[in-house]
Amino acid sequence: MKDPHTMITALERNEYYQALVQRNSEYEGVFFAGIKSTGIFCRPTCTARKPKKENCDFFKTAQEALLAGYRSCKRCNPLSHPEEAPHLIKTLIEAVEAEPEKRWSDADFRALGVDSSTVRRQFKKRFGMTFVAYARARRMGLAMKQIRNGETVINAQINTGYESGSGFRDAFSRIMGAAPNNKSHKVLKAEWLDTRLGPMIAMVDEDALYLLEFADRRGLEREVECLRKRLKVAIIPGRTKITDSIEKELTEYFAGALKAFTTPIAYTGSDFQKSVWEQLRKIPYGKTRSYAEQAKAIGNPSAVRAVARANGANQLAIIVPCHRVIGSDGKLTGYAGGLARKQWLLENEQGM
Repeated sequence: MKDPHTMITALERNEYYQALVQRNSEYEGVFFAGIKSTGIFCRPTCTARKPKKENCDFFKTAQEALLAGYRSCKRCNPLSHPEEAPHLIKTLIEAVEAEPEKRWSDADFRALGVDSSTVRRQFKKRFGMTFVAYARARRMGLAMKQIRNGETVINAQINTGYESGSGFRDAFSRIMGAAPNNKSHKVLKAEWLDTRLGPMIAMVDEDALYLLEFADRRGLEREVECLRKRLKVAIIPGRTKITDSIEKELTEYFAGALKAFTTPIAYTGSDFQKSVWEQLRKIPYGKTRSYAEQAKAIGNPSAVRAVARANGANQLAIIVPCHRVIGSDGKLTGYAGGLARKQWLLENEQGM
């Protein structure tokens, strides 16, 4: 493998410096910045004051920065996964799992030696919801499971700590969009996965993976809402064996130890989109194709624009490898996760 530091061009230096100044999360894992004036190296999204360009070194790996004599920044901790869950969040999630029916109060937080406003802020940043909302969603998820398994609504209500039937139904409706009954309700469970290139969101049921996207993808909220409405499902925090499977495979993939994913997936799109996505999965690891070649592969050479749109609508990043499609001139073209990530993925697959 080539020395990644020597591969950085003048154009890349300009690009990386702009990403550093803008704290662009699309470059997480793509490069690390060494700050000559302080002797530390940072991730692209570090909140520290930005240095002048001439005071920056850029590296493709943390190891390269360390070998150049830089030490890890204590503020952004570049040796951890981007946005890795703080100890506080992990502790509270474990507390919810140990006692999911519990109703949390400020006194409970004080007993753990933490401030409720800190908890609220960290959970809001990571999950888009407060800790109380997280705990409530987890309780409702357990109630849902009991209802799906044939338990009566009243028993599910009592078992999950709801004293009032109306309160239970109100909480259910806020999450599910419909009042509960004893019929089966489909639920997707959403989990945050830390990866080499930044956090990803996985949405699964007990049988398949429905969505895998970088958490900072533009329009992700709208995409999730469309998925929820199309499938008529509730989306709540949680994981299944499918989450465990894709998390393991992603770790192996980013380490260069896995070339083909076996986690079951489910497409949600038109027949045409599904045909495009299936062809994407047939592009060999380490290879690329143009949009025109993809159109020919599905038997519709004139559908280049439609193929490009279907690529853009792919909801299973990396698993359905739309990053392997490039322009006819060999240049990288649009990628929802950002062109920097696309280039990294291709280089990683090609062993560069």
